[in-house]
Amino acid sequence: MERNDGIYGDFAAVYDRFMDNTPYGEWCLVLTQLIEKYGVSKPERDSEELLEAERNLVVDLGCGTGTLTELLYEKGYDMIGVDSSQDMLNIALEKREMSGSEILYLQQDMRELELYSTVGTVISVCDSLNYILEEEELLAVFSLVNNYLYPGGIFIFDFNTAYKYREVIGDTVIAENREDCSFIWENFYDPEEEINEYDLTVFVREEEELFRKFTETHFQRGYTKEQIKALLEKAGMTLVEMFDGDTRGAVTDMSQRICVVARERGKEQ
Repeated sequence: MERNDGIYGDFAAVYDRFMDNTPYGEWCLVLTQLIEKYGVSKPERDSEELLEAERNLVVDLGCGTGTLTELLYEKGYDMIGVDSSQDMLNIALEKREMSGSEILYLQQDMRELELYSTVGTVISVCDSLNYILEEEELLAVFSLVNNYLYPGGIFIFDFNTAYKYREVIGDTVIAENREDCSFIWENFYDPEEEINEYDLTVFVREEEELFRKFTETHFQRGYTKEQIKALLEKAGMTLVEMFDGDTRGAVTDMSQRICVVARERGKEQ
């Protein structure tokens, strides 16, 4: 993941503008339904029992600018947001100040996750895990999540599939032109390393006739459902459910994004 060091710097300032069509509300609804169906966390903040408070904690791993974190907080969950980008977290902190929420934000690389207690639920969405480029490192992330999950707690995450990078967006160019900002997103897929490089060029209006240009390069790796199942098993978690993240139906060979629910196993309450 070293190749992703330094990303979401300048881009953080315009991230929310380009993500304004992202269905965060729908994601929040799906997540709360999954937590209610499978999880141990409850949307309560008045518990005085220590273990009960731990059980109700929800960690947003790769929280970015905190949009989804805030929505889950509004649903009543005690939230912790974790991200490696200080620039993204600075925007999340601004949102916290405006909303008055009590979300705890931590700047951490998910491969070195360190929490002060167990938590009932960990979530990671919007292809955050695809930035982990090696299976060994993804296994390390899964193992850390499992370590910090309350007994019977759940891990809900999504990932872009190898099929998506290989057959759909690899070697394509995506562009969007807006009044105050524009971007060009160039994809280059390496079939040998199974890694997708995308070079992002952004133009942001700073004055009426003046735009600032900046670039970032991101690397992501697609995974198969078989790889994810095997890594979860090695990490000590039990697969609960896996479904197509776009259709909400069964996973197929052409699924581009897959959502997963996994459960901690082995700890005693």
